[in-house]
Amino acid sequence: MKKEQVVHCQFSVWYPIFKKHTIKSQILPLPQNVIDYLLDDGTLVVSGSDHNSQPTQTNNSDSDAEEDVQWSDDETTATATAPEFPEFTSTVLEAINALGGRVFPKLNWSAPRDANWIALNSSLQCRSLSDIFLLFKSSDFITHDLTQPFLQCSDQDSPDPVINYELVLRKWSELIPGGEFRCFVKENKLIAISQRDYTQYYQHILKQEEHISQAIQAFFSQHVQYNFLDEDFVFDVYRDSQGRVWLIDLNPFGEVTDSLLFSWEELMSGGEIAHQLQDGPAFRYTTSEVTVQPSPCLSYRIPRDFVDLSTGEDAYKLMDFLKLKKSQQEESEEEEEEENPPQ
Repeated sequence: MKKEQVVHCQFSVWYPIFKKHTIKSQILPLPQNVIDYLLDDGTLVVSGSDHNSQPTQTNNSDSDAEEDVQWSDDETTATATAPEFPEFTSTVLEAINALGGRVFPKLNWSAPRDANWIALNSSLQCRSLSDIFLLFKSSDFITHDLTQPFLQCSDQDSPDPVINYELVLRKWSELIPGGEFRCFVKENKLIAISQRDYTQYYQHILKQEEHISQAIQAFFSQHVQYNFLDEDFVFDVYRDSQGRVWLIDLNPFGEVTDSLLFSWEELMSGGEIAHQLQDGPAFRYTTSEVTVQPSPCLSYRIPRDFVDLSTGEDAYKLMDFLKLKKSQQEESEEEEEEENPPQ
C-alpha cells in the first residue's frame, strides 16, 4: 500500500467520481484551529453550540445567588471552557440543514464508529456541531486520520503528501447493518466480498446469497470498475430492500483497512480466492448464530456506569457512588485510629 493510494481514498477525491451512486454529502474545509481543538488532550469540553436554544426564564429569586456560589475551596481552580468557532459553526449548521437536519459525520477517511458509545442515543446521527465534536474528540479513528494517515504505507522513505483536512457531512440514512458489504478489488478485478457486520447472523444473506453477489458484481462492473484512480482498492456497498446497490465508502487495499472475514495474507497472495475467481468473487458471511461475536468496537468503550455518572443521567448511580466513597473514607479513618491510638 503506497501513500498515493491512501490519498486517492480521501472522500473528496472519490465522491465527485461516484456522486450519482452514493449518499448525498457536503464537504467543508476544516480550519486549523478546529484541528488543534480536536487534538487537544485536555478535559473533554464540547464546543460548537448551535446558539438556537433559548435561555430558560425563571422566577426563582435565589437563582442569581446560586450562580455566585463557589463550590471549591481552591481559589486557583479554573473553569474549563471550550473555544468557540462562530463562522465554522454557522457553516456547519447551514450544511446540516441543507441535508435534512440530520447527518453522519466523518473526516477525509474515517468516521468515529468507535465513539458511538458516548452519544446519548448510541448513534452517529448528529444535529449540531457539538454532537460532531463529542464524537470526534472521543474517537481513536479520527485521531489516526489527523496524526498518522500513512502509518502502514510501504513507502515510508518518501515525504508525506500534504493533506487538506475536511469535515464530511453525509445525509442521515437508516442503513440496516445486514445490508452492508465490503468488496476487495485487486488489479481491477472483484476478488472477494465480505459481510460488513460479520459479528451478527442475518438469515436473509444465507437465503439470498446468489442474488446479493450478482447485484454487487453488476454494480461493480457498471459503475466502479476502471473508474477509480487505483486498480487495487476496497469499497463498501449497501444493498437496499429494493435490491439497489449504493456505494458507501472507498478504502486502501492494505492492512490499514479491516479485512473482516478474510485475512490480508490470502487477499494479497490469491491462493484459494484466485482459483475461485472463474466462478465469481469469494463471498463470506456469518452462517449461523453459533459464530456470532461481540463487536470489535466494544474494546473502545468504557463501562456504561461511568458514562451515566459523568453525564448525570442516572441520579441513583451517583448517590450510590457518593455513599460508597463516604463509606470508604470512614473505613480508612477507623483504620488510622486503630493503628495510631491516642497517647
